[in-house]
Amino acid sequence: MSATERGTGPRAWSDPLVVSVNTLGLTQITAWGTSYYCLGVLAKPIVAETGWAISTVFLGFSIALLVMGFISAWVGRLIDRIGGRQVMSIGTVIISAGLLGLSQVRDPMAYFGAWAVIGVGMRCALYDAAFAAVVQVVPSRGRQAISYLTLYGAYASTIFWVVGHYLNEAYGWRGTLMIFAAINLAVCLPLNWIGLSRREPETATQAAAAARSPDGPALEGRLRTVGIALFALIMSLNGFVFGVVSLQLVPLLESAGLAAAAAVWVASLKGHGQFAGRLVEIFFGRNLKAMTVARIALGVLPAALILLMLARGSLVQLIVFTVLLGASQGVVTIVRGALPLALFGTKGYGAVLGLIATPILFVNAFSPALFALIVDWIGWHSAIYALLASSIVTWIAIELMSRWYEGTRTRARPSGQAASGGRVS
Repeated sequence: MSATERGTGPRAWSDPLVVSVNTLGLTQITAWGTSYYCLGVLAKPIVAETGWAISTVFLGFSIALLVMGFISAWVGRLIDRIGGRQVMSIGTVIISAGLLGLSQVRDPMAYFGAWAVIGVGMRCALYDAAFAAVVQVVPSRGRQAISYLTLYGAYASTIFWVVGHYLNEAYGWRGTLMIFAAINLAVCLPLNWIGLSRREPETATQAAAAARSPDGPALEGRLRTVGIALFALIMSLNGFVFGVVSLQLVPLLESAGLAAAAAVWVASLKGHGQFAGRLVEIFFGRNLKAMTVARIALGVLPAALILLMLARGSLVQLIVFTVLLGASQGVVTIVRGALPLALFGTKGYGAVLGLIATPILFVNAFSPALFALIVDWIGWHSAIYALLASSIVTWIAIELMSRWYEGTRTRARPSGQAASGGRVS
């Protein structure tokens, strides 16, 4: 491996991959922390000042996710048409405008409207847009760029929950949101524009990428359409579990027998699990097929949930559950970008991610409320069975899709290559 590929040496910082990953990494930490995760620390202050119900406060976030879902496919096509650099920069400005508007709201309708604006910005500036943008910059090393980029995002909530807490103590939630809006303009806007300004040479084509990749040629025609639909369904099933645990992890740990303070501490370990999972994927998964990485990541989740069900207050088991949960979620984030790239190629990649993200975002919007109804009906401990069932169905579905995909490749491969076409699986 050359010094440039390792990100070291005098020419490393002229490499579009190094530049785009490091600049977008900083923008992803900032954008996720100031928008998607901001209610993690500001919801209670908002409730305390406005007197609104906590459900009203989180309904705003659900509206943002719904807006993201409605515009997802359109934004994906826009990225393909005008470029990720332009779309992400526009998205940053929209997030800033939405956060500024959110800081001034006085009634629920204005609050919901501000979150709708933020939803537009988030779809244009968060991971799905960033994945498409880095693939446009380095199409021959798209999977590598996606893996490195997600390393940054693992600690977005950890960093900005701390930052948001101290800003709220000093300036209140309205002042915090205004500062968050300014941070997006000062940090994300210039970095998005600079980081995506250079592309690798035209000679590094998709054919060169396929030659290095263990995944083989992209699906085309009807097989491509079927593959997109199958993967969107699988990620939506997985999105139900992660949509719940993203907001309900602390109550889940409390239902398993931990005291409130211990549950908060253990829940904070999920970020470490995400980082560790992504690091393992980078060092040990680079020669594996993207489909194999997906099967492993989704297969870990049922095992983790079984640990949660059997823990009965065991601190060690609940720590292992949380770390495994984080690792699975961290690698699945990579899979959401890497597997479509492997299966469907760089052509129309932004539109493909937009189509896949649409049902996932809708599921994420409704899953916390649906799970809350299940909890009210059968209780916390029994409700975990719903998460386990969803994770098992997801795991079975990715196994079936893997066999379908390998079957299509076998039928498409010339007979003379059948014996010599094996790669690492």
